Amino acid sequence: MGRRKKPLLEQVTITDAGSEGKSIGRANEKVVFVPFAAPGDVVDIQVTKKRKSYYEGKVVRFHQKSPRRVEPFCEHFGVCGGCKWQHMSYEDQLFYKQKQVTDNLERIGKMDTSFVSSILPSPNDRYYRNKLEFSFSDRRWIDAGEPNLEPDSREHLGLGFHIPGLFDKVEDVKHCYLMEEPANKIRLETKRYTLENGYTYYNPRKWEGLLRNLVIRTTNTGDVLVNLVVKDADKEKVFPLLDHLADTFPEITSLFYTVNPKKNDSLSDLEATHYSGKDHIIEQMEDLYFKIGPLSFFQTNSQQAYRLYQVVRDFASLRGGETVYDLYTGTGTIANFIAKNAGKVVGVEYVEDAIKDARENAVRNNIDNTEFVAGDMMKIFDDTFVANHGKPDVVITDPPRAGMHPDVVHQLNDLAPGRIVYVSCNAATQARDVNMMLDRYRVKAIQPVDMFPQTHHVENVLLLEKKA
Repeated sequence: MGRRKKPLLEQVTITDAGSEGKSIGRANEKVVFVPFAAPGDVVDIQVTKKRKSYYEGKVVRFHQKSPRRVEPFCEHFGVCGGCKWQHMSYEDQLFYKQKQVTDNLERIGKMDTSFVSSILPSPNDRYYRNKLEFSFSDRRWIDAGEPNLEPDSREHLGLGFHIPGLFDKVEDVKHCYLMEEPANKIRLETKRYTLENGYTYYNPRKWEGLLRNLVIRTTNTGDVLVNLVVKDADKEKVFPLLDHLADTFPEITSLFYTVNPKKNDSLSDLEATHYSGKDHIIEQMEDLYFKIGPLSFFQTNSQQAYRLYQVVRDFASLRGGETVYDLYTGTGTIANFIAKNAGKVVGVEYVEDAIKDARENAVRNNIDNTEFVAGDMMKIFDDTFVANHGKPDVVITDPPRAGMHPDVVHQLNDLAPGRIVYVSCNAATQARDVNMMLDRYRVKAIQPVDMFPQTHHVENVLLLEKKA
């Protein structure tokens, strides 16, 4: 007996946007989530997933197009998986991002959001990223209008972004609007050279093929770093390609390659080999200089990262003598950024390499009032830690999307610092955590920040002050 056919939902009005980049409507008393639609569209939706309380689907017909809809600027829109909101104006994107924040804080956190500040827009809504990672694939996405290709044709090879939900297919990107040149030129020349010289592209199903990823990083000081990720240390192939890139693009200031023999694409547990140029690139923020290596973390929108850190510094309201904890400090960017306004800053992060970068950046900038500790927040953030480092007057916390562990939240409640500045890339988990602190704290300020134009992602900074 075959599977039951999923329904076609007709004449559905799209009313909202925000959930994981999908737009929202209602049909048959259920919520419907659908990508690439805009609030105000009236559409027919083919259901692809049916659950007890909601549907997921795709638009198969437009009856009426929303006045909010704009023409996407990228030829890859709707296929590569990036920039999912470019069919809406930037002003509308900002509106729905702010709504996403306030909805989560009200619904999950039970908070008053009447005093939320207007979202800070990105100065650039295109070409704003300082890092991109492209994937090689021996089976690129074939568009419906393309002619049939021979099974073993090298025209199957692609270098670009993964298709959502398909780990073995990439959209062969012609032009990407996320990063300024020379990113596009480097990617296109890498593809041209490797096609003409018989390089093999990776097949993630068979775990075969030399070329896996091409990572490009840029900084506001003009540095350009390229890291070529390969399956094997085949120097007869890798070195000529790197030499060609160095000769063709003198603007590349740092060149690396990384051997990844694993079955996943994660690079954090691998070592990048320095090939030529400097062994790092430099990002500047005010009078501070941050060293970034091929595997270092740094906010991918440099201009907005600066505005975000300014908000954090303003919310912290430091007068020069406070002890500050910076939880989930990463490479210590926030800790070092605020250090001159504090008595002492203690940064905590579980990634040891990130802590090494944080300490090195402190030395580079002649900062002598920061301490950086590597360890699992849930395990080391205890009474002994506080006895060793001092009771904090202010805590800054910038956890991953999953938010803080309940034990960390309870410890914050017990410590009861005067102010907590909570930075989050996920307003839902932020709301959950803050709700657990409302007996002891009141929310004093809320500032959304748009770090990723053309996407649904939004950062939010929230200030908590201890009740009298």
